Amino acid sequence: MFVSVIIDPGGLDSGKMMVDILSRYGFQKIQRSCWESMTLGESELSALKRDLDRVTDYYDKIRIYQFPLGGFFVITEMKQKKWRKCSFTGNISSKK
Repeated sequence: MFVSVIIDPGGLDSGKMMVDILSRYGFQKIQRSCWESMTLGESELSALKRDLDRVTDYYDKIRIYQFPLGGFFVITEMKQKKWRKCSFTGNISSKK
């Protein structure tokens, strides 16, 4: 599964810890705050979220983009220590 993680740390310490965790899970830095992996499985993704949750505080922000996850494109966001998730199907029809 393709997973992209965007981090916006509230402080230097939490930023360093998030980068260390992403590196341990095999993510590659693509841009300044963007990390990507093509090899992460669903169980590893759950563990990654738990590990990131442990080192973050109220001021840190994380967005995780996943595809495919059960046929859906999924965006998960952690903001103010609360996780939110939304899913989109690939069936988008356009009307002329």
